[in-house]
Amino acid sequence: MLNCFPTEAFHLQLPVDSTSAHLFRSEPHPASLNPRGIGYGEPDGLESLKDSTSRNMTSRLSPSPLLVLLCLIHGAEESCPSICLCVSDTVSCSSSGLAKLPSSLPSFSVTLDISHNHLSWLGAGSFKKMPRLENLRMTHNQLGSLGHGVFRNASGLRHLDLSSNKLHVVEQHYFQGLWRLEELLLFNNKITQVEAGTLSGLSSLKKAYFSLNQITHFPFFSIQDHSHPFLIMLDLSSNRMSSLPWEDVKALPGLVQRGLYLHNNSLICDCSMYSVFWHWDLRGYDALKDFTEEHTCTTYGNPRASIRFLQQSRFFRNCTVESAVSLPVTVLLSNVLVSEGEGVRLDCQTSLSSTDLSFTWLSPSKGYITQTSINDTLISLFSNGTLEIQATKVNDSGLYVCTAVDIKKALNATREVNVTVLLPAAESFNTGYTTLLGCLVSMLCILIYLYMTPCRCSCCKQPKPPAIPIATYDPSTLTSVFSPSTRPHDKVQTDKHVAFMEPIVNEEGFEWIPEG
Repeated sequence: MLNCFPTEAFHLQLPVDSTSAHLFRSEPHPASLNPRGIGYGEPDGLESLKDSTSRNMTSRLSPSPLLVLLCLIHGAEESCPSICLCVSDTVSCSSSGLAKLPSSLPSFSVTLDISHNHLSWLGAGSFKKMPRLENLRMTHNQLGSLGHGVFRNASGLRHLDLSSNKLHVVEQHYFQGLWRLEELLLFNNKITQVEAGTLSGLSSLKKAYFSLNQITHFPFFSIQDHSHPFLIMLDLSSNRMSSLPWEDVKALPGLVQRGLYLHNNSLICDCSMYSVFWHWDLRGYDALKDFTEEHTCTTYGNPRASIRFLQQSRFFRNCTVESAVSLPVTVLLSNVLVSEGEGVRLDCQTSLSSTDLSFTWLSPSKGYITQTSINDTLISLFSNGTLEIQATKVNDSGLYVCTAVDIKKALNATREVNVTVLLPAAESFNTGYTTLLGCLVSMLCILIYLYMTPCRCSCCKQPKPPAIPIATYDPSTLTSVFSPSTRPHDKVQTDKHVAFMEPIVNEEGFEWIPEG
């Protein structure tokens, strides 16, 4: 094992020349000149020789940065368990058959994966040597409980996955100190109870998954605007909740209500339940639109008498729900796209829960907008801070900033919404007609090429070449040509005839070609 920082002075026996001397910044150690002292039984000449040699060959070195770096790398390699895979700041020990957490894990780890093992319990300070840990995956283990202070010195956790374990009760101390936690996964356990203060202190929590458990009651009252300002999803689907405290549910922050999933529960049909879901359905919450058929309730607690109350509203005709006007859905997004001429509503929901708030909007085209300074009939500012633009224009695009002020508590909060107004899209030409027109033009070009002459004018006509008569072979003509009475020079021929003659073969079989 490499001893990087020994308690005693260490010596490196190597020659030190002018090149390496300035690199290591070494000085001779007094004891290295003669470790055994003068006159220890050696001759003076030999002792002098050793003294001279020792001065040139021995040097005491202080730890250099390079050596320290090598020690750190060596230590990091040793801290990675042999059954795990360590790459950069990620450590994966999944599917390694672990029955307990490895004792030596890299302290610089940001992501730790110990899923698909046989862990049944985690004690206090299990991750105290990993202060940089942000992502922890412990899914598919046998965890039945967590010890007190299990996440001590691991307050930087942002993603915690404890799904597919055997947790029965989510106790109040489980997640203490995890104020940076953003995503908590506890689905597919055997959870029957969630204690009241379980989510207290998780001020950065955005998403919490409790589905596929056996939960009968949940502490909705512990979730408030000021305690969980960033919570946008709470999944409680596929549990055993029959009756909920609907007043506490209606008091949840608007963002939590929008992301609250309650489908596949054994809810009992009553008017209080139907009134809450009726309003959520009117506002078009995705939790209801995505799982319309899975929202059921039972009459008189009989599981066989199940009603899909979002589709079969006739069973709730006797229920009196608050009258509501069908208004545009309030926008809760940070980026909004709208076509020119359409209306849009921008909410000003912040972490402030007081009912006595004053709102001010800063728009890119109108400047500051308050309830007393509105001069445009197409813009309205409601008492809850919602800004409505009835007919948007292109110059309305930009960043809208709403500021909510609580004068009594001297608090304020802001919300930003980026609005983009799009021009109406032009009607696109039908591609079927385009294809047909292309085919017709192609056929017309082919017909012109085949049946129309390139030039019909008389000036472009070129004279026809003279006809050359083609002579045919006639034996009588051949005889007259070679008769002695007819010679080529006796008569001037004005017309010339061309004949292609075959070679003549005589009786002896010789071949000859007549002249002329």
